[in-house]
Amino acid sequence: MSFGKNPHVAKAQAAELKAADAVDVPARVLAFREAANQWERAASRENPGKKRTEYEQHAARNRALADGSASGDLPEEAEGDAPPGDDSDPRLLN
Repeated sequence: MSFGKNPHVAKAQAAELKAADAVDVPARVLAFREAANQWERAASRENPGKKRTEYEQHAARNRALADGSASGDLPEEAEGDAPPGDDSDPRLLN
């Protein structure tokens, strides 16, 4: 482990990726809550300032995503791979 690095940041980012790849709602909610917890831990290790505020905002965003997923609403990233308004048939693209 190197000095000066906050290990919880990498763990939080990994949990966010896990949430993005989750196939069912309970797994997604659990991963978002884990990411929020890791962001809180990362914020607690920082001095008051820009990074601490940024980490706290990440934690709040992940908690909001977890609450939204628990209520049945999917975050925009998980709704689909196609951008909104793109109704083209993938078989016709070639």
